[in-house]
Amino acid sequence: MLGGSVAIAFLRFAISLGGVILLFSKISESRFGRRKTIIGYGVFCTVLLVMASVWYVVDQQNCVRIVAFAMYICFAAFAMVMSRDSFYLSVYKLALIFYLLAVFLVGGLEVAIIFFDRNVWVDIVIRVILILLMAYFMDKKLKGSIKGFGDYVEKEVDRFSVAAMIVCILFGIGFILNPNIKDVTPYHLYQIITNFVLTGSLQLLVFRFYLHLGREKEYEKENQLMQMNNRLLERQLEILEESVESGRRLRHDTRHHNAVIAEYVRRGQKDELLEYLKEYDREMDQGVVEKICANSAVNNILSAYTRKARSEQIQVRLDIEIGRNLTIPNIDLVAILANAYENAIYACMEVKKYSVERECLIHIMIRKRKNKLIIFCSNTCRLETELENGQPKTEFTGGIGVSSIIKTAEKYGGEYDFKNDNGIFIFRLIMNIPPEMPQD
Repeated sequence: MLGGSVAIAFLRFAISLGGVILLFSKISESRFGRRKTIIGYGVFCTVLLVMASVWYVVDQQNCVRIVAFAMYICFAAFAMVMSRDSFYLSVYKLALIFYLLAVFLVGGLEVAIIFFDRNVWVDIVIRVILILLMAYFMDKKLKGSIKGFGDYVEKEVDRFSVAAMIVCILFGIGFILNPNIKDVTPYHLYQIITNFVLTGSLQLLVFRFYLHLGREKEYEKENQLMQMNNRLLERQLEILEESVESGRRLRHDTRHHNAVIAEYVRRGQKDELLEYLKEYDREMDQGVVEKICANSAVNNILSAYTRKARSEQIQVRLDIEIGRNLTIPNIDLVAILANAYENAIYACMEVKKYSVERECLIHIMIRKRKNKLIIFCSNTCRLETELENGQPKTEFTGGIGVSSIIKTAEKYGGEYDFKNDNGIFIFRLIMNIPPEMPQD
């Protein structure tokens, strides 16, 4: 709007484009290496600046009117290719950068027009100062929040909210950058400030909304994990209480057993004594934890939940073939198996609540094949059990553990699926077993 020679126009274009790239790089990561990224942006900037300068020479009036929009559209398209962010997250970040572009463009122009008689060098200096201040603020205050926020947006954002936000921002900034408004009046300044506040507030509201939504999801997952841990502790306490009670009973009965054995010996009844000792051994074995597999962590967790299932009159079939040592940490194995088993028990209990005549069965299979761990769990479930985004809804699982299963599985490059096969819920998982670390 301030005119000037081609060299000055080129300098202003370069500062604006460089500022946009600098600010965008603060909140986005390139999908390419550092060298390729620098070369890519260098070639892009050179071509775009040359084209903008030629346009300025050929048609200065129209160039001044819409060059900012045109250059930013080109940058946005190129940035979408260069960024490793998802589409919706890239759109949000580009909308934020577009807002910041309007701030330093309008800020430089208005300061030069109002206070320095349209001095073009003042415009350039103000632009540089504003860009550096924004970059510093983003690096110190927003970079960490934007990164965490980005993870939430990728999962929670929807097309309608993105479209509504973009339309509102374009209308607001489009009015601010309207080249037809040439008179600098208090009312015009009031309109500019109002539009900046409104569009900035929209950005802030969207940021806070998705940040809050994402944190709420994280809290929900943590709550689910705490509930799972609580239920696991309950199972372990049940086993411990049974063992303590069994120990008390056996100690109490020891003197009676000794008296019986002594009486058999005194009478010389060897056959009766041997039969009594066999019966005593069988009674002792009942207090021993069921031997399911060689891996102690898996054995204990499956034993705990198998006891719970059988106490609820649920049939259990276990088919476990794994060795004593796996390079997958026990805590991760427990997270998957405890959640899957807990959900299966809950589903069967729900079936018994609504369909007393249906028999409930849980089948768990675990296999190790080379560097893969295969986990299969099927259980009776309600016919109306539904899935959402490939996962069972929380009302059919008790709200426990599916997110924990998925998070742990993805940690080991796992592939999983859930399905309701006409009243039989099936969970399948294949994940990589990390290689053993070499011993020093």
